[in-house]
Amino acid sequence: MGDAHLGLTCISRWRHARLLGLGDRKSPSAYSPCLVNYHGGIDFPTELAPFVVTTTAEMPADITIKSRLNLSPPFSKIGPEFSSNIGHVLPPSLEEADAGESGGSGHLLPISWQRICHDSELLSTDLMPQIIVLTDALQIANQQGMLAEALHTLKLRFPGALVWTPGLAGPDNAALLAWMGVDLFDLSRTEQALCEGYLLSAEGPRIPDLELGEVPDSETMQSIWRRELAGIRQALRAGSLRELVEKRSANSPRLVEHLRYHDRITAASEHTFLESFVAPDVKMRCNTFVSRNDPAVVDWIQYIEQEYRCPKEQNDVLILLPCSARKPYRTSRSHKRFLDNIRNSSPHQVMVTAPLGLVPRDLERIWPACHYDIPVTGEWDGDELYKIRTLVKTFVEAQGYRAVINHSGIDFFDLEVPIIETRQGESAGARSALERLGKAVDELCERFGLRSIKHNKLLMAEYRSVARRHMVNDDWMNDLTIVGRPPRHKLMLGNEQLAQWNPERGGLSLSKSSLPIIYRHDSLPVVEIVHEGSWSGDIFTHMVRDYDPSIRSGADFLVVRDGELIGSARAIVPGGAWPDSPGKLAKSHHRLPSAK
Repeated sequence: MGDAHLGLTCISRWRHARLLGLGDRKSPSAYSPCLVNYHGGIDFPTELAPFVVTTTAEMPADITIKSRLNLSPPFSKIGPEFSSNIGHVLPPSLEEADAGESGGSGHLLPISWQRICHDSELLSTDLMPQIIVLTDALQIANQQGMLAEALHTLKLRFPGALVWTPGLAGPDNAALLAWMGVDLFDLSRTEQALCEGYLLSAEGPRIPDLELGEVPDSETMQSIWRRELAGIRQALRAGSLRELVEKRSANSPRLVEHLRYHDRITAASEHTFLESFVAPDVKMRCNTFVSRNDPAVVDWIQYIEQEYRCPKEQNDVLILLPCSARKPYRTSRSHKRFLDNIRNSSPHQVMVTAPLGLVPRDLERIWPACHYDIPVTGEWDGDELYKIRTLVKTFVEAQGYRAVINHSGIDFFDLEVPIIETRQGESAGARSALERLGKAVDELCERFGLRSIKHNKLLMAEYRSVARRHMVNDDWMNDLTIVGRPPRHKLMLGNEQLAQWNPERGGLSLSKSSLPIIYRHDSLPVVEIVHEGSWSGDIFTHMVRDYDPSIRSGADFLVVRDGELIGSARAIVPGGAWPDSPGKLAKSHHRLPSAK
């Protein structure tokens, strides 16, 4: 087996999926997700298949994975090469049985479902595999929910290892497997399809069109695989892999099952793989039914339902408004008309939308509220209506509103507070509907003695709401004031700036001077590092002594050394993939004098 290691560098990631550079981080020789060739099988070029696999015929078999490129430091010769014994593999249906012989360990780690269930050696901190082989992946995939559970378990336990699911991959499911955390794909199904005269396309197996010159051979399949891998890698770079996954999952009911189970497990995990911030150009395109199960959607709805607190200045009257295609909503023509007719700022405005359910005005500028995109037809299906009505009822009860103005176009029947319908069958932008909206706001504000809230006070309430979503709490914001011009307002404590609104980030950018105050109020997660001398770089695996698994990608956290606050950093990798993910875990953001 040897002591050689793979050079791995994380280029980009999205949840469980990641684009890794293989070899020298300054100039990778190849990238994953990628293919592995079987010795004696179809031979794809090294840029597609940088590894070759050999297995012996005896039982239990030995397995060897060789690099075809210079992927091991110092990158001067071809390598590395890893070998292991597969061990006895019982069917997943016999998970309660223990074969007693689990297989090899080391840099190449064969793991079966039975080994996940019974082998305590997998918990050893000395075990640091480079490549994991899920030996019974084909059988696991035929058991409901088992593939998603197995891959999630492996990604939590061995976040730095490449994962291979032998016999499972094809151009039709590679995007989904990558989304679930698989890095290496083989050509077993490709070879089987060619033997039977079929092409294994991105849409599944099909008969080649001979009239158009299609030939069921390795050259054609190489072209298909090249296109699909390029699509997956580019989607990872652009943050749009979920959209591609939803397209490919429609290839079969079984793929939809895998995606739904994976979504459910990811959303329920205490070790998060979610994000707090994304690039401004990232879109969450919700074009299919399964988009509603996206963990980011589920997480948003759970937050609104269970944790969200409306600004205390606005907890008397709720106005329910329809969403708009343009985000943030306040920039759309329809919402500008709503705002013109809502002449008092004390009511709390909340948008009714799918698939997020409800989006308060004070959170409309953050992820995912500012990034989602859906077909806008004005029609709702039964599932959407049921979820929204249930959410609105829970929301109204939790926030304690005294009355509701409904301009959403959806009927709500069982609210325990008075409700005024302002649409009355008309469109939201109809002149008479807008007049009724304005009249209802005026009447309720007069009845409850509500005066319009000053702009800066309303803006501060919004920033505090954003802080409660992105941070542990907003206690550090007590006594702050707002100065400056939009959109980059500054949050000041006396003459000292603690934060600034960053419209590209969709959140607050914290200043160095805010860190001690935030630390005193426990308002951000804390990561403890081990580092001798001056801390001047980013955070890598070997530096981490203790961390918070709830940290989301893009989020800020505080950095502590020997019990002393030394700065802050911004997570590149979500907490679910800490601490052994390859490359940077976080990028340093602020360093205090104590970091020296």
